[in-house]
Amino acid sequence: MGDLDRRSSSIAAGLQRMGIGPGKRIGLLVRFGEDFIALVFAVLKSGATLVLIDPGMGRKNLIDCLAATQPDGFIAIPLAHAILKCFASKFPNAKLNVTAGRRWIGMPSPTLAQLENVSLSEFRPPSTELDDPAAIIFTTGSTGPPKGVLYTHRTFNAQIDQVAEHYEIKPGGIDLSCFPLFGLFNAVMGTTTVLPDMNPIRPADVDPTRLLDAIDQWQINQSFGSPALWTKVGSHCQESGRKVPSLRLVLSAGAPVPPRVLKQMRDAMHPDGGMHTPYGATEALPIASIESRTVLQETSLATSQGAGTCVGNRFSGIQWRVIEISDNPISHLREAKVLPVGSIGELMVSGTVISREYVTRCDQNAIHKVQDGDVIWHRMGDVGYLDEQDRFWFCGRKTHRLITTTHTLHTESIEAIVNTHPAVYRSALIGLGPRTDQTPMVIVEPWPRRSNKATCSNKQLVEEVIKLLATNPRGQNIDRVVVYPKKLPTDIRHNSKIFREKLTLWANQRFLR
Repeated sequence: MGDLDRRSSSIAAGLQRMGIGPGKRIGLLVRFGEDFIALVFAVLKSGATLVLIDPGMGRKNLIDCLAATQPDGFIAIPLAHAILKCFASKFPNAKLNVTAGRRWIGMPSPTLAQLENVSLSEFRPPSTELDDPAAIIFTTGSTGPPKGVLYTHRTFNAQIDQVAEHYEIKPGGIDLSCFPLFGLFNAVMGTTTVLPDMNPIRPADVDPTRLLDAIDQWQINQSFGSPALWTKVGSHCQESGRKVPSLRLVLSAGAPVPPRVLKQMRDAMHPDGGMHTPYGATEALPIASIESRTVLQETSLATSQGAGTCVGNRFSGIQWRVIEISDNPISHLREAKVLPVGSIGELMVSGTVISREYVTRCDQNAIHKVQDGDVIWHRMGDVGYLDEQDRFWFCGRKTHRLITTTHTLHTESIEAIVNTHPAVYRSALIGLGPRTDQTPMVIVEPWPRRSNKATCSNKQLVEEVIKLLATNPRGQNIDRVVVYPKKLPTDIRHNSKIFREKLTLWANQRFLR
């Protein structure tokens, strides 16, 4: 921890010598690792605003998102600088640039190594306030173009406090960081970070053996990863009988985690440990959390019957309400109609971890932010309901709700029913036809035949899924089911959120010609 503090301060001194400080926006395009972590803290220490972006979102989205932030410069690996150079006209203010790695011909100077040689005594901590800008972090873009979310120093402080308090994380732990943002939290919480041998933007392709070997080698006691990652690791543990008894805290977020995965991981980790699924969004994180025992013993049966996925109780610093679903802006809290317990509506939240605004796609502020005096409420874009224990049950995204002439269907409710079929890996509910007169269709991705799971022909699977839906009041009017010819498309950050927009386009082009 002391080495990281000294190294990041030296780099910050070098950044300040260049003119990087408060009021400047600096894009960071460096692979996750030791340099990445040191650079994040160095930029924050300099007082500049850090711009973080998922490299897996595709070149066009990446360039467009970076351009929208109007950066004053970039700290990037040589390859990234070469790409940025091709789009230099989009970054007219980007004069403060650093090369992280060995300079190629024509690459910016100074290099990261040169910045580190600046004397630590030159570092002058800026007078930073809690509500000053700290970072711009982009949403995944799973339900529309990515949006740049403004994080303040207060936001980061509150997030770390909430996570450490809720999961009782104490200094001295060892974390296998399978998600970059949590690796940054570790440094502040006094937790050692072990970098896994994996591509952080493709967690679904992880090699389970390498992860498990790292857990044993370093006696890892906690780890954060996407549902896609733990699905692969849990399945491997079940099939191989592999145990990792040092592991006591597992966190997974980004999409609902199937109960079978919770059970597999619980069987593999320390028996007194816990697997938690925190709930939130880039704009509001963390919001709520639920532990695997509660899911397996109390809520999973209702989920499998179409009641939605219970995400648990809210964190101590969060207030929430379920309001009547609307696609229109809500300028003030008094305009929102609060629904009673058990009624499906749209979730809105407030608290110190809630971002106050988007700084790109600013038109979305009117859609997602609600004023209440000095307090900002964020409309999550998720639909569901609160139960008698003040737990939120997630039923799907608002934009994914399917509207027929007689009723409304929600994705998570229907898909959970379909996913109980032993040959179904995952599924997606989409609508055929115009928005207010849609015909529901379920698109199914079967388990791969090599997975040792139940398999059957596509025709048989379609027939059985239709019968399964017919036995449930929520799904009995759905009689259109197809098997997707490949893996369902998913988000870049977690490889877990299904891109239903792409599937809707595919299905409408194929079946409504």
